[in-house]
Amino acid sequence: MSSDHAVDGPIPGQTVRHGTGVNSTRAFPTDRFQRNLDPFVLFERFYIEPDDGFPTHPHRGFEIVSYMLEGGMDHEDSLGVSHTAHAGDAMHITTGAGIEHSEMPADGAACNGLQLWVNLPSEKKDAEPDYADVDAEELPTESVDGATVTTVVGEGSSLSPHTSMEYDDVRVDGAWEWTAPDGWAGFLFGVAGEGTVDSQAFEKGDVLPTSDAGGVTVEGDGLRLVAVSGAPHGDPIRQRGPFVL
Repeated sequence: MSSDHAVDGPIPGQTVRHGTGVNSTRAFPTDRFQRNLDPFVLFERFYIEPDDGFPTHPHRGFEIVSYMLEGGMDHEDSLGVSHTAHAGDAMHITTGAGIEHSEMPADGAACNGLQLWVNLPSEKKDAEPDYADVDAEELPTESVDGATVTTVVGEGSSLSPHTSMEYDDVRVDGAWEWTAPDGWAGFLFGVAGEGTVDSQAFEKGDVLPTSDAGGVTVEGDGLRLVAVSGAPHGDPIRQRGPFVL
């Protein structure tokens, strides 16, 4: 593992309880990794029970990528969009100058998924808010050495954030090499199963955050993880609740 990695190895995510009653496993920032990871503001796996959710609330100054793992989530926003995302579906929101939206469990059933906040570069903080979604069957999936990779954001996906980035859902069945462009930051996050990252134990809820993405060997038999990397903006990330200034 490169000496430029932000931590010595995988660390467990931290349980976070939101004011609306939703529990999440947060990858960062946490007590063990107390900062953002330029260009990424935060990442977590959320678990929404049937009677909970995120009622209408505002955002601005960043982008959101939500990727559903189980169940369905209803999204409504101030742009007039109403959409239900199910397992394997993804949504992308540019909050820009400001947007309001709600995220509630669909069909009266629990759901869970992954949410990533991506900082907008300073010159795009006031961009027009926007929304896009993609169904699971539209996301490209390919078999590579040691894994099956579904591209959530990247080549072949219709989602196109303002930040250059790659977001892959990876099912490892052997040995898989995580690669990323030089100079990009990123992280691995365990979704299910267990295995190793550069020979160190890695399982559900674990995270490997790094300012030097890629160059990592992942081994497992049924291990599922997401691999996310992106080009840093070099701008300070100033998060104030639902806003990133």
